[in-house]
Amino acid sequence: MLQNLYVKNLALIEELDMEFTEGLNILTGETGTGKSILMGSIGLALGGKYAADMIREGAESGLVELTFLVQDPQQQKKLQDLGVETEEDQVILSRKISGKRSVSRINGETVQKSRLSDVASLLIDIHGQHEHQSLLQKKNHLEILDSFIGEKAFEKKREIRHCHQEYHRLRRKLEQGSARSANSGRELDLLLYEVKEIEEARITPKEDMELEKTYHKMLHGKRIRDALWETVRYTREGGESAGDALSRGVRSLAAVADLDGEVDSLYQQLVQIEGLLEDFHRDLDHCSHSLEFSPEEFEETEERLNLLNHLKAKYGASVEEILEACQKKKEKIAILKDFDGYLKRLEDKVKETGRILHEKAGELSELRREYAARLEPMIEEGLRDLNFESVVFQISLEEANACTADGIDEAEFMVSLNPGQSPKPLIRVASGGELSRLMLVIKTITARKGQTDTLIFDEIDVGISGRTAQKVSEKMAVIGKHHQVLCVTHLAQIAAMADTHFRITKTTKEDSVKTQISRLNEKEQVEELARILGGAKITEAVRKNASEMKELAFQIKSDI
Repeated sequence: MLQNLYVKNLALIEELDMEFTEGLNILTGETGTGKSILMGSIGLALGGKYAADMIREGAESGLVELTFLVQDPQQQKKLQDLGVETEEDQVILSRKISGKRSVSRINGETVQKSRLSDVASLLIDIHGQHEHQSLLQKKNHLEILDSFIGEKAFEKKREIRHCHQEYHRLRRKLEQGSARSANSGRELDLLLYEVKEIEEARITPKEDMELEKTYHKMLHGKRIRDALWETVRYTREGGESAGDALSRGVRSLAAVADLDGEVDSLYQQLVQIEGLLEDFHRDLDHCSHSLEFSPEEFEETEERLNLLNHLKAKYGASVEEILEACQKKKEKIAILKDFDGYLKRLEDKVKETGRILHEKAGELSELRREYAARLEPMIEEGLRDLNFESVVFQISLEEANACTADGIDEAEFMVSLNPGQSPKPLIRVASGGELSRLMLVIKTITARKGQTDTLIFDEIDVGISGRTAQKVSEKMAVIGKHHQVLCVTHLAQIAAMADTHFRITKTTKEDSVKTQISRLNEKEQVEELARILGGAKITEAVRKNASEMKELAFQIKSDI
């Protein structure tokens, strides 16, 4: 459930903080007051597109923050699968925009916009002003059916997509193999030469690093030896060396060390220093001996390095990459030595993968036909509830020319809105208002099957009035019994059904215009209904009508 919406510095909104409730939350207001901006802000927080001019004039950035209460264990598990942990059963989604840049966060952690959208899809479903027009595209009909089927369809589609990718990967490999068949002899000769060149070098892992180290030491050997010999002269050889002076100091303190505790401590420290110097001289001798090499050794090391660098230039940046390249070339040689057999095995794999792909697509097709038969009467019943007195709804499923990542089906919604007429493609016969009502029915059914707690309907009343509007309002009340609903409307019949009613207004102060929102009490709700009904002049008769409408709505909701 959406608990809170916070918006700052977006379009006409300077700062807005809204607390929503369970059930049907209705938002009304005059045209141009900012209702669409408010809905757009929610869409923005859920990962929608934005433009720099959405930021309120004079502000550097805009912010939208949504706080959701998530108490359903299954929904919490799905969020965990997406890497989101609830904090005190809450999830906070936010989006900050500044210039051409936006930052998305979940519970304060910066995330990619795509991940924000994935999480949002579990929490909320938005029906925008023009979303019903998506029904005019046949490809969306199949998506609606799959959404109704739910996880069974999504699991099958995941399998099909994986198989579809593998099938086309193997086909490309087969096509490439067939194309290089004529040149396979030349390619085999080259590979044999390259493998021979690498193997004759007899290189070992990390050999290049050890050689570089040795070569560097040889290259600078004289300079290093001179420095070491000079160090020996200062610390060990000659009467003035540090070693001789230290020995004399040790002998001097040894004579009096047992006469005083503090002197004895100093004596022990000096003995340790003498020992450290002896250890240093041993390491110095070892280092000096390691620098002893002949000109022949230097030449051999240099030649070996040149060979390795030559192989690196051809086969890889390191010895390990060269060895890996050699192994891959051997695998290609094995293929090319039996290239006809390789192509035959690859062709068999393509056929087998294609068979599995069509088998899985067939399983999904059967599932779609089963659920289409369930969905058709549900949509018919929903449409009758919305004042379609005589309606026939069918889902036509036909086999496509080729199997895609979504299977082998093409779906199209067929509808008859008048008695005696055979069902025809929805795209050809439905008006905007009829499409809007059909989308409302679809959203109601899919929401009932899914676990999305919050539904948003932005001006669901497009193209309807009178008795149809009353039917739509009753449908919204039914949905509000099982889900949290946010609905922007211009119709009094729908607004009267509100469990919680918000009024959006626009105020002008000096050179500044801003949108404000207020939650209405019972008396204010009646007054708002009267405004919607009465237009420019609100009479007592209009107020009485509004009050009766609110009472009737209360009775209808009590009977649901």
